[in-house]
Amino acid sequence: MNMDSFRFGTVGSPKNKPKKPGGSVGGIYYLKDLGLQALELGWVRSVRVSESTAASIKEAGQERDVALSVHAPYYINLNADQEEWPKSRQRLMDAARAGHQSGATDIVFHPGSYFGKPAAEVLKVALSRLDDCVKELRAEDNPVILRPETMGKGAMLGSLEDTLEMSQLAGVEPCLDFAHLHARPGDGSVNTYQEWMDILNAYRDALGEKSLGRLHCHLSGIEYTEKGEQNHLVISESDFDLSALFQALLDSKAGGRILCESPTLEEDALFIQKSWLDLTTNSTT
Repeated sequence: MNMDSFRFGTVGSPKNKPKKPGGSVGGIYYLKDLGLQALELGWVRSVRVSESTAASIKEAGQERDVALSVHAPYYINLNADQEEWPKSRQRLMDAARAGHQSGATDIVFHPGSYFGKPAAEVLKVALSRLDDCVKELRAEDNPVILRPETMGKGAMLGSLEDTLEMSQLAGVEPCLDFAHLHARPGDGSVNTYQEWMDILNAYRDALGEKSLGRLHCHLSGIEYTEKGEQNHLVISESDFDLSALFQALLDSKAGGRILCESPTLEEDALFIQKSWLDLTTNSTT
């Protein structure tokens, strides 16, 4: 198993990036200096990036070999009503267009809420809207992958099954947020080797063997109640069993990107990377 099968990084620019150069370019440089290889641009409030800034981000990512993705604004809902949907759609499309200009290959977004409706009913609406977005992007020669994120509360559109169903569309694949998957049931489950293997096997069954080699993942510790996610935590300060997850990823021959969302960002990203490298190194000796 190649211990370089995953790139590690942060969701959002690292906390201690230098003031000069600032912004995303400074974050890219700093992550590379730390030995990390991926950055998810945290455009979670709005998408406000000029063409010149986008070009600078793209150049920095290519120069430093840091893989780029985008976390689109939070206020996207594939199940929004007819009045609100055009605004949600515009936020997603803005992130996809500016992300492509910035060198990002993947656009992560929160898919929305059930609003108390059955998942199957909501998915009919979500699939049609998502397919329409992808088709418009492809007509513009924009190749980004749209990635609905697995969500940490049961009331939210974004179970593993939801994201796998959406990923039957061309140009769509999940963002596996492991902390959210652990928090969503609200009972401490989804935290063992066998449970992670079951998830990875379901992923493979739905999207094919090669899909496990291009996973896009979020990871942190997490605080939760019976209703699901509350807050992100540093992994060592949570009940998340990182070793169980990593053994399942190793045994599944998985690869891709793992982006840290812990409060300490780059510090925990380095801890996560070291944990993976320790496991993969030991497995080959």
